[in-house]
Amino acid sequence: MSNKISGSNTNIWEQFHGPNMGYIEEQYDLYLDDPTRVDASLKEVFDKYGAPDWMQGQGGQAVEQGASSGDIKKVTSAMKLVEAIRRNGHLEANIYAVPPQEERYSPLLDSKTYGLSEKDLESIPATWIWEEAPNHVHNGKQVIQELKKYYAGNISFEVDHVHNDEEHNWIQHKIETGAYQVSLDNDRKKELLNQLTEVEGFEHFLAKTFVAQKRFSIEGLDVMVPMLDYMVRASSEDKMNDIMMGMAHRGRLNVLAHILGKPYEKIFSEFHHAPNKELVPSEGSMGINYGWTGDVKYHFGASRDVKNSHEERSTRVTLAHNPSHLEFVNPVVEGFTRAAQDDRSERGDVSQDTGKAFSILIHGDAAFPGEGVVAETLNMSDLPGYRAGGSIHIIANNLLGFTTGQKEGRSTRYASDLAKGYEIPIIHVNADDPEACLSAVQLAYEYRQKFHKDFLIDLVGYRRYGHNEMDEPRGTQPYLYQRIDQQPTVATRYAQHLQEEGTISEGEFDQVKETIDQKLKDIYENMKENETGERDVKKLPEAVESKLEDIETAVPLDQLKELNKGLLQRPDNFNVFRKLEKILQRRENALEEGNKVDWALGESLAFASILADGKPIRMTGQDSQRGTFAHRHLVLHDVEDGSTYCPMHGLEQAQASFSIHNSPLNETGVLGFEYGYSVQAPEALVIWEAQYGDFANAGQVIIDQFISAGRAKWGEKSSLVMLLPHGYEGQGPEHSSARLERFLTLSAEHNWTVANVTSAAQYFHLLRRQAEIGDRDEARPLVLMSPKSLIRNQRVASDGKLLSEGKFEPLLEQPGLGKNEEQVTRIVIGSGKIMVDIEEAIDEAKDNNWDWLHVLRAEQIYPFPDRQLQETLERYPNVKEIVWVQEEPRNMGSWDFVKEILYELIGDDQELSYSGRPHRSSPAVGEPNIHKTEQNRIIHEALKLNKGGDTNEGN
Repeated sequence: MSNKISGSNTNIWEQFHGPNMGYIEEQYDLYLDDPTRVDASLKEVFDKYGAPDWMQGQGGQAVEQGASSGDIKKVTSAMKLVEAIRRNGHLEANIYAVPPQEERYSPLLDSKTYGLSEKDLESIPATWIWEEAPNHVHNGKQVIQELKKYYAGNISFEVDHVHNDEEHNWIQHKIETGAYQVSLDNDRKKELLNQLTEVEGFEHFLAKTFVAQKRFSIEGLDVMVPMLDYMVRASSEDKMNDIMMGMAHRGRLNVLAHILGKPYEKIFSEFHHAPNKELVPSEGSMGINYGWTGDVKYHFGASRDVKNSHEERSTRVTLAHNPSHLEFVNPVVEGFTRAAQDDRSERGDVSQDTGKAFSILIHGDAAFPGEGVVAETLNMSDLPGYRAGGSIHIIANNLLGFTTGQKEGRSTRYASDLAKGYEIPIIHVNADDPEACLSAVQLAYEYRQKFHKDFLIDLVGYRRYGHNEMDEPRGTQPYLYQRIDQQPTVATRYAQHLQEEGTISEGEFDQVKETIDQKLKDIYENMKENETGERDVKKLPEAVESKLEDIETAVPLDQLKELNKGLLQRPDNFNVFRKLEKILQRRENALEEGNKVDWALGESLAFASILADGKPIRMTGQDSQRGTFAHRHLVLHDVEDGSTYCPMHGLEQAQASFSIHNSPLNETGVLGFEYGYSVQAPEALVIWEAQYGDFANAGQVIIDQFISAGRAKWGEKSSLVMLLPHGYEGQGPEHSSARLERFLTLSAEHNWTVANVTSAAQYFHLLRRQAEIGDRDEARPLVLMSPKSLIRNQRVASDGKLLSEGKFEPLLEQPGLGKNEEQVTRIVIGSGKIMVDIEEAIDEAKDNNWDWLHVLRAEQIYPFPDRQLQETLERYPNVKEIVWVQEEPRNMGSWDFVKEILYELIGDDQELSYSGRPHRSSPAVGEPNIHKTEQNRIIHEALKLNKGGDTNEGN
């Protein structure tokens, strides 16, 4: 900094001589100790020009007499100490609202560790070890003191693992200049106090009014509500369309009330069996259940529109519904967010705008390192198919997981350490310092907006009560709760701080508390009473009861031919692998008379026609671009330069986007993401494909809690498609069964469609039907047992007319059988690959007389086509035996589900029997030869064949 007076060549310090110099030195020392102790005019000079010239050493900083500026070792050691503070200041930071038993001390931050005395540090000019030291910092000792204030106060940082220089330097600059810190005027401080008091008052009122009712109180982490409010305001001012939030139970009711604007009376009404009165919602508020079976009060989400200050537009804030499976909402919320950012209206890939929406995820301190779905979600955060422009994560750190302490719950120092592997910046902040917490949010939000990447805030507070309000924590954590019991609330502490600084007067805080309590009392007392105290069970919506039989899905043959032609076009000079090009060119005449459409082409034509109808498609899976079984090839790779081309993107008829991504190697995270995407983008056909069907096992929580029951519990509509390769081909336990039985166990209330189709035409129509219902009340997921070897089996290929003139048939009859209705005595019914094997066996034994037999395929297992089956059975008056055939073991597959239905349909003189594998604990054998023997046995039993292949009928 120049000491010259602006506009002149005069140095300001040249005006002082002799005794005046001594006076200035004395005053400057006072200024360094406390700037308010010197005259205002001198303070202004010192602020502007720093130390007098004669007190300055090299680098323009004050140097004590006798400083050893040539001692390079001391300077190097001081530089190491500075870097240690930046990296490890958090080790001594005052981040614990409830002070830990052990003193927070680290030798890494102790000058003695580096062989430095106070005198050594005082002798080092500040800029030698801190290039951007502010004017009031002149030597090494002051540098250390200042940096410890930044890095080891009530807020601390871990950013050394962020390897991008631009990001790292940006964060460091924000920290060391204090530019990230919020500056609140008196009105804003009072508003913050009111927010904290309202949060606390709401919890206290619930505790008094609904004694021993679960509410998962926020107390101890109260400041989380003002933090969320700060982000909502900032997003609204930035004119974002959507803020997507996910959180577990702790503090959820408070967030619903004060961030989502859920009316107090609505929340009060959901406390069932309240001791004082039975309550119903007040007029105009939302009903108790969003679906028809409902959920407990602290699982529900909500949405709210927030106007920005200019009232030009609103920002929608959405809190996702969340079951007790804690962190599993994370990928769902990320799917919401990505769907809100994507523009799907144009041909080609989606156009993403990360400024349209962003997500906030609130984690538990035990669950964040404990649940694998957290790592899965973090891993997706910067992948092309899943990135959502950066999420802000808050760990609601209450030091406990139910009754499990930190030493038993994780192997890391902090709950947040998992994030380091993904280079996510981390802030630890004391939940009892509201202004520091808002500063943490400010930095996190600015970083997200600038770099479009994730940021994590470890909000370190406590849990004032047990895991829930009926739990007694003092039996397992007596010492901790002894300290918590003595801990003033954050509102009380902040009020005391504001009173000490003169922002509020004595008694003002008490008045605020009384006003809030009276408001809650008035709302409660004015609610309407339900005279009976009973609530009716809601009925299934009429549209949900639809069996989807009237939806037309045929596409004119000429249109299909044009689409097929477009799918075979390539950009000029695009060089496809020669062998693959030959495979693709075989599709050229597939729709001509005498040819057939195989599974892969049927799918491509379905996709193309759906795009031509103006409906976007998103498809993901571990190898979905090529297809696990090398059949799809919807992303082509140039053999010369490695560039890629998606035929769907060049399709002239397409009126909407098509995106297809190979997913990371996980199931829970990506399946949750696609579910969330499908909910937020109901007009899109969203497909997730498992590499093998039973890999969906790893996503069972998403299937159980969201996909199968989300609509019944929360009214959340999804038309997600799950493609699960299924079929017994001797590949062992993990590559055979998609565990069909598990989906059938969850099947009820028309919650989804479960199908196992055996032709390309059936698949074509099923996909088109699913796309058609996506944005309608009839929407529901589709669980499809997709084929493996059948993909290339010509028996699965279909005549083009079945695509152009047909529709999906939930029950198919085997062509060539059952013509002589009076002679049929046995009907074999089953689904999937085994039925193709049976067809092949019949053809191979074509010289046999099959008049006694008819074979039916249940292409849709849920809802089961009972009406169609009843009508078919009525045509065969002499049937004595109905055989359910399946490849899966008896305790798996469809048998346990369909036998009840079949028993209802058969006559008194008819017998129902089972043909398949016996009960097993493993889904399939591991030895191919044993598999083949079993498969042949099942087919021979179903068809009454002897080992030579001849029928026993009539002998």
